[in-house]
Amino acid sequence: MSRHLADKRTPSDGGRVKNFLRLARHPRSLWHREEARPAGNRRVLEFLRIARGREA
Repeated sequence: MSRHLADKRTPSDGGRVKNFLRLARHPRSLWHREEARPAGNRRVLEFLRIARGREA
């Protein structure tokens, strides 16, 4: 009895990995983006707003 057709795949040349790495190395990819940080002391202002009891 021979193996099933799906079990006889030829080994790939890694095309999916190559394309993934090509996209990941692009300067505008997600890995190269800087985190969006609030300007100035926005975090302190939010803590003070919560401490004063205001929701919005």
